[in-house]
Amino acid sequence: MPLPTTTHPNRRQTLLLAAGAACGLARAQSGPGGFWPLLRQGGCVVLMRHAQTEPGVGDPPGFTLGRCETQRNLSAAGRAQAGRVGEAFRREDIAIAAVRSSAWCRCTDTARLAFGRYTVWPAINSFFQGQGDSGQQTREVLETVAALRAPVNWVLVTHQVNITALTGEHPAMGELFLTRADPAAPGRLKLLARHTV
Repeated sequence: MPLPTTTHPNRRQTLLLAAGAACGLARAQSGPGGFWPLLRQGGCVVLMRHAQTEPGVGDPPGFTLGRCETQRNLSAAGRAQAGRVGEAFRREDIAIAAVRSSAWCRCTDTARLAFGRYTVWPAINSFFQGQGDSGQQTREVLETVAALRAPVNWVLVTHQVNITALTGEHPAMGELFLTRADPAAPGRLKLLARHTV
C-alpha cells in the first residue's frame, strides 16, 4: 500500500517550526550575534581550518613540509579570506593570547595573513591518510587547552581532520569553530559557535 502523500496540518506545522528552529540555530552559530560575544567571555579556543586552497585533496606525492612549492597552497581567494578573518578580529577588538599553527604552509600562511604571527605546534599538524598520530595529537591538544581560563583566548590554525577529531564536526575551509574544554566531556571540545567571513 503506498504511503500517503499529504501531511496532517498539525504535523506539518510542527515540522515547519522544527525546521525554523534549526535554521535559527544555524544562523546563531554562524553569525556574529553569538560568536563574538561568546569569544569576549574568554577561555575559548578558536579552531580555524586553513583558508581556501588551490583545487585538490591532501598534498602532491613526495611533498616536503619545509618546501611550500611542493604542497597544496592557498589560492588567491584563500589569501583574501585569511585577510578578512584578521580584519574581523581587529574590528571586533578581540585579544588573542596565542596563535598556533600546523607546520603546513597553507596553515602558516593563513595564520600570518590573518593574525600577523604564529607558533608552529606539531600537535595540530595534519594526520590525514596516516600522517602523524591522530590519537596522541588530539590528546595533547585537549590536555593543553583544558587549562585555558578567561580572559585568555587561543587560535589554532589547522586541518579538517584535526578539527573533526576535536569536535566531531566538519569545518569548511576558512571556517572558525569557537570551542571550550568541557570537563563533563574531556574527550572532545565543546562547540559553542561557528563563523565564516
